[in-house]
Amino acid sequence: MAAKAFEEVMQVRGMGMPESGEVEIRGSDPVYSTGFRIGEACAAVVGGIGVAVNDIWELKTGRRQKAKVDARHAAASLRSTQFLYTMGDNGAFEPAPETPSMIHMRTITQPWPTRDGRWFLAHFNLPHLRDRVLRVLECEPTPESVAAAVRRWDALDLEEAIAEARACGAMVRSNEEWLEHPHGQVLRNKPLVEIIKIGDSEPEPFSEGDRPLSGIRVLDLTRILAGPIAARTLAENGADVLMVAAEHLPQVMEHVRDTSHGKRSCFLDLTKPEESAKLKELVKQADVFSQGYRPGIMAKHGFSPEELAEVRPGIIYVSISCYGADGPFSGRAGWEQLAQTVTGICKEGLPDRPALLPAAACDYTTGYLGAYGALLALARRAREGGSYHVRVSLCQSGMYIYRQGKTDYPEPDMNLSPTEVEALQMRSETAAGPIRHLRPVLELSETSPHWSRPTPVLGGDRPEWLS
Repeated sequence: MAAKAFEEVMQVRGMGMPESGEVEIRGSDPVYSTGFRIGEACAAVVGGIGVAVNDIWELKTGRRQKAKVDARHAAASLRSTQFLYTMGDNGAFEPAPETPSMIHMRTITQPWPTRDGRWFLAHFNLPHLRDRVLRVLECEPTPESVAAAVRRWDALDLEEAIAEARACGAMVRSNEEWLEHPHGQVLRNKPLVEIIKIGDSEPEPFSEGDRPLSGIRVLDLTRILAGPIAARTLAENGADVLMVAAEHLPQVMEHVRDTSHGKRSCFLDLTKPEESAKLKELVKQADVFSQGYRPGIMAKHGFSPEELAEVRPGIIYVSISCYGADGPFSGRAGWEQLAQTVTGICKEGLPDRPALLPAAACDYTTGYLGAYGALLALARRAREGGSYHVRVSLCQSGMYIYRQGKTDYPEPDMNLSPTEVEALQMRSETAAGPIRHLRPVLELSETSPHWSRPTPVLGGDRPEWLS
């Protein structure tokens, strides 16, 4: 089934399939206790990244490489925070502790039955969004209170009330319902990754260097999984990635620590004119600008795709969202769980009730797709010039995962064995101490993907490019 998924990924490239034997995808699902082929779907995208990196390497050197991806390694990357280990007081590595707020959030961010016999999932991550949901539901943040509050509503009425409050939540839909919904119809007529030319500029050949993305500069304005994974993937192929966040923005620190390998990190607050101006100066020397805000938010700050294509002709602008840029839901905020909820994945979670996947498959797959689109756009810029807008969404990824069909799993609570996990991990020395974490999923025969910088301290670098 990975071959079918890989063909769909290659359609985005628009240059046909690579030569036979260039990409090897090993392994298969199930890795976890889900009928969805999430490991194979992710492995196909990572294989596409291998082809896109090869396109760039060929432009630089005239040579192509062999790429390998293991579906079980790809599946591990879909819950990679679980495989992040820190050193304990006894000198041994052990799984990094989760923050209590994230553990609690998962107990209530679940599908609950509604008054009209449907199911509804309200999302409670990040304090300001959690509080908006609680005001709509008029309840306490406990499973019992949330379940009772949701049961007082009809599902579609609650969905509209949550949207009007600019909170996050959705009615559980079947895949058939989603494809018939006006928003699902918009997405089904779009490619898996949109690469839209938004301006003219001269071709920009890749600079010399021993890595595919040597000399490429990336501004990463994203948080919490999909966006950070996209930028981390560019870093592992040689890009200089500068994370930009405002100091007051809420973060999930275990995700920050796991998705920031190879990057630098600085603080800039776009609501402050002098700091916004500093970011605009950084844009002038950037190649990729990646952001994960709701459509329209960046335009309010003067950082829309079109504005940045004027400031920096040749920019590759990556937008990552839950619902995509077009359609009736496009202005709504969303998360991994909501993409599963609306696209039909959650509906088929368990035989007797909806349930979420045992991994953040939409988030991570979307992140890899964002990196894939950026790589394709950089190669196109090198060949013919131009500024490009790359658009990916969690819902589009959920639809892609659903299209790969189902498999059977033999038992509950499946996972990789400790021995298998250890073989996929690497050790890094960071300012916060040594850690063990998953190494890059993609293997290349000539330019092995790796992170040349340790995981940074959030905000620990200056807002400037490396010379």
